[in-house]
Amino acid sequence: MKPVFPGVYESRGQLFTQSRLEGFKVHGEAVIHRGGMAYRHFNPNHSKLAAAIANGLKTFPFTPGSKTLYLGAAQGVTVSFLSDIVGSQGEIYAVEISKRAMRDLIFVCEKRDNILPILADASKPDEYAGDVGQVDVVFEDVAAKNQAEILLANADACLKPGGFALIAIKSQSIDSAADPEKIFHQTITKIARHLQHAQTISLEPFEKDHVLAVFQKS
Repeated sequence: MKPVFPGVYESRGQLFTQSRLEGFKVHGEAVIHRGGMAYRHFNPNHSKLAAAIANGLKTFPFTPGSKTLYLGAAQGVTVSFLSDIVGSQGEIYAVEISKRAMRDLIFVCEKRDNILPILADASKPDEYAGDVGQVDVVFEDVAAKNQAEILLANADACLKPGGFALIAIKSQSIDSAADPEKIFHQTITKIARHLQHAQTISLEPFEKDHVLAVFQKS
């Protein structure tokens, strides 16, 4: 296994994380064994974060022991891989608005004690910021017209100075009739008025009309 980032490995052109829970799969992912350890396939087709890594992501702020606020956790696929990465000393606050998705997410959380599920609207961080506190990373994957505002509100409420904010921008959710590149530029410019822009990376061909943008709080 070749290390790519702390907790992320590459083997034969595929990404993996070292599983914290032998035999437990979240999305039917492939598992391989090396040196007596189990590694889960971190599939770019199933995770926007994995897609960004596969496409050359340079800034990866998720490290063992880090604390993350994850907005739009859905059923917990990417969250489960972050659970492997941050380890037993890390924490992931997983915000999801859908009660149906939350049921699946809670099942994942029951198996992984470093994930804390929050049933809430990510556009209203005041409702959970007191429980979350200050985090090292805010990651947003919310399909909404006000994606930029959601990220900024959560970064203002919960992101510590020097921390990183990552956002998966889906142009079709913001304006399905507009040119995706124009939407990306407008959204990134809006966020960059408040947070320092570090990188933007296309998620093609894994995700159509998506980019992942990375920012840092001063």
